[in-house]
Order: sequence, then structure tokens, then C-alpha cells
Amino acid sequence: MIGQERKTKGNSTIQIKRATEEITLDGNLREPSWRHADVADNFWMCFPVDDRAVSPEIQTEVRVTYDEQYIYIGAVCHGDNNYIIPTLKRDNREFWTGDVFGLVIDPVNESTNGFAFAVNPAGVQVDALVSGRTGTRAELDRGQSSGGFNTAWDNQWFVEVKPEIDRWFVEMAIPFKTLRFDPNKTSWGINFTRGEPRSNSWHSWSPVPLQFMTIDLGYTGTLQWDNAPGKTKSNISVIPYSLASISRDFEEGTDTEVNFRAGGDAKIAVTSSLNLDLTFNPDFSQVEVDEQVTNLTTFNIRFPEKRLFFLENSDLFSDFGIPPMRPFFSRRIGLDDDGNTIPILYGARLSGNLNESMRIGLMNMHTKEGDEYPTQNYTSVSFHQQVLDRSVVKGYFHNRQAMNATDFDVADFNRTVGLEFSYFSQDARWRAFSGYGLSFTEGLTGKNYFYNIGGGFDGKKVSFYTNLSGIGNNYYADMGWIPFADHYDAVRDTSFHIGFQHLFSRFGYTFYPADQSKVVSHQLNIRHILDVNNDLELLQNQLEFIYFVKFSNTAQLTIEYAHEDQELLFPFDFTDEEPLAADRYHFDYVQVGYQNDWRNFFGWWSQALYGTFYNGTRFEISLGGRYRVQPWGKFGFSFTYNKLNFPKPYGNEDLLLIGPRIEFNFSKDLFWTTFLQYNTQDDNFNINSRFQWRFKPLSDLFLVYSDNYAVEMWGPKNRTLVLKVNYWFNL
Repeated sequence: MIGQERKTKGNSTIQIKRATEEITLDGNLREPSWRHADVADNFWMCFPVDDRAVSPEIQTEVRVTYDEQYIYIGAVCHGDNNYIIPTLKRDNREFWTGDVFGLVIDPVNESTNGFAFAVNPAGVQVDALVSGRTGTRAELDRGQSSGGFNTAWDNQWFVEVKPEIDRWFVEMAIPFKTLRFDPNKTSWGINFTRGEPRSNSWHSWSPVPLQFMTIDLGYTGTLQWDNAPGKTKSNISVIPYSLASISRDFEEGTDTEVNFRAGGDAKIAVTSSLNLDLTFNPDFSQVEVDEQVTNLTTFNIRFPEKRLFFLENSDLFSDFGIPPMRPFFSRRIGLDDDGNTIPILYGARLSGNLNESMRIGLMNMHTKEGDEYPTQNYTSVSFHQQVLDRSVVKGYFHNRQAMNATDFDVADFNRTVGLEFSYFSQDARWRAFSGYGLSFTEGLTGKNYFYNIGGGFDGKKVSFYTNLSGIGNNYYADMGWIPFADHYDAVRDTSFHIGFQHLFSRFGYTFYPADQSKVVSHQLNIRHILDVNNDLELLQNQLEFIYFVKFSNTAQLTIEYAHEDQELLFPFDFTDEEPLAADRYHFDYVQVGYQNDWRNFFGWWSQALYGTFYNGTRFEISLGGRYRVQPWGKFGFSFTYNKLNFPKPYGNEDLLLIGPRIEFNFSKDLFWTTFLQYNTQDDNFNINSRFQWRFKPLSDLFLVYSDNYAVEMWGPKNRTLVLKVNYWFNL
């Protein structure tokens, strides 16, 4: 311990008093209200260790106050001014590799959902929705995400920073309208966090164990109000847009089309903690294109949701089942399996806290009719009822209903319903869950179940997790994502749906050296996946051993050995030659990966894999990196090459995926990003170039150019240029 006794959750409390004068947002913290405010200081380390206070030269001091409209946060972040500022772009994921000050607020103080706000010394903002489980550092290291931290959410709040030689100042103003809170509560959950990249450390005011993220809602301190903030008055936001586009489809041979569209969204606070979102004729053309990957599985890849309308309180609808078996996945609305747009006519969504322990979600979306698809109506209803300390009883109902003209097509529908229980101990180390659901589809009866049960433990050194889940042969989730249920037959060019049982287990042990001057930790992970059909016949068996080293300079090393048994139910082609025969295959591979010190102006990573693959061999080499010209420029690239060799007559295949990315951040409000993707597996070369001018808070002008070319027989596929303007009105 350094200079103090370790704090625990429950005794990290800060009093908040009303400001006695108007607060001018300038980063100076000169008003008398700041001098008289309580101070949250004595921050604790939470990475790479969690057993000591932060040293005085990089300590942080935070003060809070409020007036009728805003809660204000003032911070003094001590340390030299050799700042690392990876980007000037809001909500960019590399933001977290630089200097950061942030906070998480739980306004209902139930550890179920909250809001995170962060800023760097250049004044770049990040905001996010936080749900009850944000995952562990070990999960983040493995590239896994619980979905509990969603930076795609945007709302209005204001901040000014002022760097000096040995510290930098932060002054935030967060409107009460932005938050969803219970006006009857005088205590909120809150925590403050600091990322200090020169020492590769993270700090928090209320202590957070090393294995958890600093924004974990289970480890917040207490914000004690002198008077609870009252209900916000008019809290309505309207965000209309208009766009003009010019496009041409060369594959279809159509003429150039010019289109003009308009639509918009509205956000209406029904109560301080319950929000109604409305959308009419929405357009998502400015959303960044999906980052393509080489897919060497026999199933489709799941890409994340990026469309803003679906993001606020998204966990209310999506946090059911287990990854990757989800009865609800919002990308099934308004997008086909290839990511192509199906126009949405309108949508409405009510979500948030009905009371201090009950959260609800109701959503209805209606899509347009197209040449290849009928009009569809999508309805989702869900609830999360908190019980015990951090546990939840939750249920859902999802309905897809096709329509003919203005009438429902009674023979074309899919409905899923389910009930689940999730247990978390108060310290989040122990968890357990179970659930059961049913689907209903015209012409199918019986064997329509979906179940899951499991649990785990996340300790500082030891962690383990297991789940058992399965679906019946007639379980379908048209609004969900069950990837292992549909098997493609390359000979008949069709897919077959089967039920299956899925068992997943992992065990991890983390060793922390006494001397962490070079190595922060060693991790050994063992993962096992077993899938069988409903007659208990093997579908796949995977066993992985993963050794992971985190160095004190942020570099990382990964070594993995894996063995797989795969039952190929139908012929499948990885090459342009004869498809592999339906049979059982056994193969092994070794994979080694390394990432250098990501704080450097030039950061790079590499990965190599070699082993058997079905009845052949596979060699993969991946390289990537980015050069950062602080803070205005970032020039990145990624390169993946796969060589598949099979015996005759199954052929060989060389797969290449190249993805250069160029970003110019002219200011905090003016950006130009160009992303190129050359993918021989999809026979596509894509150019996506996006210019964004944020002329007012959350009000933007976008100019987006997208171009697709065939790779094998070089030639244009389609081309689009879009000019879009949206404006955020607060009423």
C-alpha cells in the first residue's frame, strides 16, 4: 500500500452540491463552486496491478457540481505533457490507447445499465452505453466482447480541456436530458477512470479488481446528491436528414440513377428513464462499411450492428441466449444475409427503466416491398426484471410477419418466445444462467425448442466457464442468429437446417510476475467446443491451447495449438474444383502472433498459421499496422494470405485480403476516411471514402463515395455517390 488504506465498494463516496454561480465551460475550474466542491482523489491502480494507490506524480483529482440543466465534472490529471493522442475522431476505438480521462454513471444505481463519457487532452469525446456485464480483461485479450460497452451510441454533452506542463484540466457538462435517471433517487453509482499510456496503466477512483474493466457497474462508488435532480422538462430531439445520391449498377446493366430522399429520427423522453425512439424512412449510408474477413468456416460470418437507431438500450433485445446463438440480432432487420439494404419505412422503439428494477423494450419495424422480398413487419418485446443484487429474470417475444399489400400473410411468419434467468454475484466473480425458448413457424410442429444453461467464475488468476445449449430440428429464429443450424450443400446449391446440441468450456490461468518491469502477465487458456446433432452424432469437436503474454510496453505474444474433428454433412467447396466429400475430417494447426508496442507512432502486428485442413493443408500469414502522425493522420494496412492445398481432384486455392485505410483528422469536426478492401474470396475490390463535417454537435454533412469491382474478371460492379445532411434539434 502507498500512503493510504485500500478503499472498497461502498465507502468511495462523493457529495455533490448545487453550483452557486454560472459555470463557464473553459477548462479553468476557477468558479468558487469548484473550490468548495468535494474532491474524489487517491485513485487506485486497476492495471497492471490492483493492490496499490497511484503514485502522486500521475494522480487525478475530480470535483462535481450541478445546476438545473447539467451535471458538471471537473478533473485535474497530473503527469507530464508528452501526451499520446491517437486520433481526433470521436468514438474511435484507438482512442483508448492514448491519454484518457473518463467516468461511468449509473443513474438508477442498480448495476444494470449506465453511461460512459471520456475525453483526451485534445478534447476528443467518446460516449457509450454500459450494460450490467462489460466482460473481463481476459475476454478482451482473447478478442471476445460481451457487448456491454457500446460506443456507437451518441448524444449531446460538452467538454473543454486545458493542457499544461505537468497536468491537464477537464471540464465537462452533461445535460440531464442525455441521461436516463430516477428523479426520486438521491444516490447514483459513479466511478472515474484514467488511462496513463506512458506507464501502461489504468486507474480508478473506486477500486476495480484487475480482472474487470474500469467501467464495470458492479464497482462504482456513490454520488450523493444534496437534492435529487428533478424531472427534466421538455426532452425531445428531432434529427431530420436529406440526401441526394447518384448510382449505377453495372452488373444489372441499368442506367445511372439519381435519387433524393428525406427522413429522420426523433427521441422523446417519456419519463426521465424511459425513452421513445421514432424513425421514418431511415438511411444509414454514412455508416462505415463492414471490415471483411477471410471465412474458412462452412457458415456465414456475423458482422456487428453499427446503425444508430438500433443501439440505445440494445442489450434489452439482444442479451439473450449465448454467443453466438442469439434469438435476436438487429442486423436481420433491414439487411439481407449479404449486407445489402432492404429499405425500412418506419420504426418505433420504447426502451429504458419502467421503475428502479424493471427495464422494458418494445420495438416495431416495417420494411418496404422489393422485387425479391415482400413487405415485412418486425415486432420485439422484452423485459429485464432485476432480482437479488445483480441478477436478472428476463423474457422476450419476437415476431416476423410478411404482408401482402396491406394485409398480413397468415402463412408467412416466424415467432420466438423465451424466458431466462441470469445470476451474478455482487462482486461479479460468479455467474450462472439458464433459459428456455420456443419458435413457431407455419407448417412446423414439435422439436421447436431452444435452451441454454451454464455458469462460470472470473478470479484474478483462475477463470472458468461452461455452457450447454441446443435447438430442436424445427427451431427457427428469423430475427436471430443461430449459425451452426444451416449447412450448405455445394452439389445441390442449397442449405439444410438441423437441430444440434452445443457444449462450450474454457479454463484460464493467469500468472503475474513479481517483477513486472518487462512482462505484465502470462495466460494459459484451454477451450473446448463440442457439437452433436439431436441423435448425439458428432458434428464438430475443437480443442485449443492458447498461451498469451502481455509485456509491460503493451506488446503481446500469442501461441496456439488446436485440434479439430469436423463432420462435413454435405459436400463443400473451398476451391473452384471438386467439392470435398461429406465425411469426417481430423486436422491440427499451430498459430503464432505478435503485436509490438502500440504506443509507438508505427504500430504493427503479425500472425502465422500452419497445419492440416480437412484432407489438405493450410498456410496463413497476416500482417497489419498503422503509422500515426499525431494527432491528424493515421495510415493503416492489413494483409492476409491463405494458401489451401488439397489432394486431387479437390484443387488448391490462394486467398488474398488486403485492406489499406487512410484517415485525415483536419480537426475535431472535420474528417476524411478512405477504406480499401481487396478480397479474392468474395471476388470484390471495394473503395469506401467518407468525408464528414460536424458543423454543430451531432449535426453532420457526409459525402460518401462507394465503388465495387470484380477481382477475377476485372470490371466495375456498382458505384454510388451520396451527399447527406442531418441536423439535431433539441425541443
